[in-house]
Amino acid sequence: MEPVNNNNKIRFICIAFLLDHNFRGKQPHLSVIVQSRRLSLFGHIAQMPDETDAKQILTDSPAGNWRKPLGRPRITWMKTIQQDLKSSDLNMDDAVDLAQTRPLWRLMSTFGATHS
Repeated sequence: MEPVNNNNKIRFICIAFLLDHNFRGKQPHLSVIVQSRRLSLFGHIAQMPDETDAKQILTDSPAGNWRKPLGRPRITWMKTIQQDLKSSDLNMDDAVDLAQTRPLWRLMSTFGATHS
């Protein structure tokens, strides 16, 4: 076996990069982990009773006298959730219905996030 030196490390990194290997093994990317946990939290909120504040914030629209602030539209948590659901071909209403069955939602939030 060859001794480990910088040339061998660089050669290994180049070969692994060309073969598209993940250096961390089987661990998913950080963005996939964050998306999965974000969808998991959305599922928890969607499963709450309709009277809770978190569920009302999720489902209600702003008051009629509310005006959009000037400038670039902000990236909100709900817009990010909608983008995550779009990658799984779901809309908000279907996702809330799917979240009522915990095993299906858990499967979708973990498997859907890693394989979209």
